[in-house]
Amino acid sequence: MTLPADNFTRSGPDTGERTLVDALLDEQRQLTAVEAFARAHERHELTEPHYRKLLPVSAPRPGEQYAFEVNLDQCSGCQACVTGCHSLNGLDAGEAWREVGTLFGEITVPCETGGNRVNPLQQTVTTACHHCIEPGCLEGCPVLAYDKDPVTGIVRHLDDQCIGCSYCILKCPYDVPKHSATRGIVRKCDMCHGRLAVGEAPACVQACPNEAIRISVVNTAAVTATFRRGSGAGEKVGRRESATASGSTSHFPTLSLSHLPSTWLPDTPSSHITLPTTRYVSTKPAADLRAADHSLPCPQPAHWPLLLMLVLTQAGVGGLLAARFISGKSLPLELASFALLFVGLTASVFHLGQPLKAWRIWLGWRTSWLSREAIALNAFAGAATVAVAGRWLPPLTNYYSLITFAVATLGLVVVFAQAMVYADTHRAFWSLPRTAPRFFGSVLVLGLALALVFQPSASFALAQLFATLLKLACELSILQHADTDSDRWTQLRRTAVLQTGALRSVLATRLFAALLGGVFLPFIIATSTVSGALAVGAFALCLLGEFAERYLFFTSVAPDKMPV
Repeated sequence: MTLPADNFTRSGPDTGERTLVDALLDEQRQLTAVEAFARAHERHELTEPHYRKLLPVSAPRPGEQYAFEVNLDQCSGCQACVTGCHSLNGLDAGEAWREVGTLFGEITVPCETGGNRVNPLQQTVTTACHHCIEPGCLEGCPVLAYDKDPVTGIVRHLDDQCIGCSYCILKCPYDVPKHSATRGIVRKCDMCHGRLAVGEAPACVQACPNEAIRISVVNTAAVTATFRRGSGAGEKVGRRESATASGSTSHFPTLSLSHLPSTWLPDTPSSHITLPTTRYVSTKPAADLRAADHSLPCPQPAHWPLLLMLVLTQAGVGGLLAARFISGKSLPLELASFALLFVGLTASVFHLGQPLKAWRIWLGWRTSWLSREAIALNAFAGAATVAVAGRWLPPLTNYYSLITFAVATLGLVVVFAQAMVYADTHRAFWSLPRTAPRFFGSVLVLGLALALVFQPSASFALAQLFATLLKLACELSILQHADTDSDRWTQLRRTAVLQTGALRSVLATRLFAALLGGVFLPFIIATSTVSGALAVGAFALCLLGEFAERYLFFTSVAPDKMPV
């Protein structure tokens, strides 16, 4: 079909003959993107999945909150969301509030000729803060540097309140908060709340070329009920509706996770811990997926200031408790224990990015075990000071029994609080049944070793020998989880593999120092008249062994996490 040339305006050479295609191309060049969109909208050509709303029609009503919704089928892993977030928020090099990971696996599909076949499957997952209903970062922060907006449900970090302790990083199962070394504080995604307030989509939502991310409104009671139902939580996540303020439900198909009943996304932390609101959806319900690094455990940071603080304060507690049972020569033991205690307390300050704000650490005592640990440690330090000063202040000698009781009680409270700081992170290797024997064992072993230096005796030596063997038995029980036959990598299996693999030299050091300083030398002291230098060597080796044990405690923990 041809049309007369004078029917259309066209720049360039004119052949005299115009086709309909030429006319449509000319029109397309003249239309702006907005005009083209408006015309397509008038013709009702913009339907799912070609066009959808990236924001809910209105703000959350009471009992609702904003949440991310991610279509796994639409995410291509281009990381435009990461770039958009980084650019808008002015993040440091290497700092990312949104990350993209990969899931690999297989999917069973029916064949046209009958039966089923197994196809390989890869899906990329974009993750950021899940703005949980019960955020672990908020509950664990010792200085109240987090706030959950009562209207929008957005969990925000208050930068000016943060002291940089990084405990929120351990408390968040999804590794959301990020430490900014240049600022000495922690920062995180706030869902671009300023943009949402004026009707603009967050940077990640607007940057995604495939519209894989959107903002929805969820009913908090429904999310809580879903994740708290127990073993069927993961399967029911796929069937729950994502309610919007207008009463409509999500347009996405669901993702069934019946093969992983305790999770809300394959190979990720359990959802019941903090009740995340992000909703992941897919059309591949039969997929059996694993994170790309599922079987590649990596050592974690050693946290040297915390390592030194724990070992030295526990040595101080053990020594001060042991001094209660020594007559005559307890003052040198008390002084040595007192010095270890305060060196440990001093070391803890170096873990803070904002040490001058450390006085705020007690503010979160209602929910944070880190605050409770700090309060208990300071109370114990005060009681220890009174106990030592009582040697030179006669009026205090009348209260020796009361002071002894206070020191013993507060010492036990301190160690329990220290164990709860890590048990409260919901990491399998740091569970209370595994952490408490380690921490109380350190108090017992180091306290006896220190007492043996100042009062060598067969009873102290034998007690240290048996305490060391018992503590080693508790520690080595983790190695039974190094099962090479299973294809499931549990948290404890990753820990066992790390200790027998990448960290085996540290484990060997731990065993050598503990057996020599905690078993062999005490046996010689108990069965002969030789002491003195041997007792000092035994304490030094025990201290080295406890440092190695605590290094393994931090570096070999392998929690479940979001895919990378």
